[in-house]
Amino acid sequence: MIGLKGTMNVIDNSGAIVAECIRVMSGGRFARAGDEIVCVVKRARPINPSIIGTQAAAQKVKKGDVRRALVVRTKKETSRPDGRYIRFDDNACVLLNNKKEPLGTRVLGVVSAELRQKKWMKLVSLAPRIV
Repeated sequence: MIGLKGTMNVIDNSGAIVAECIRVMSGGRFARAGDEIVCVVKRARPINPSIIGTQAAAQKVKKGDVRRALVVRTKKETSRPDGRYIRFDDNACVLLNNKKEPLGTRVLGVVSAELRQKKWMKLVSLAPRIV
């Protein structure tokens, strides 16, 4: 579960590295895997001014941007219907655009299987591994 003021890694290629949760869209106080949040980008990859073209176009966000994101991993354990508990080493998210589609074109890490239950199929298809 990720609470307000919780920081997390961004695991897509949108240009953000670390984001901080400022609002949970599900209405509760905490967000779990598969929940939407509003976050602010705390650290982003620097844009090199000498390389103009594809490099600058690939960096879609900069530090201070307020974006929607989807939580894909949490440190807090989650119970599965078969009785198992799953937890990850870090909190992670993927940035979304206004149409609730991933902002980046690649997902660079493991995502939780709860995304499939919550109908985030586009993200599940981009992920290299689902646990």
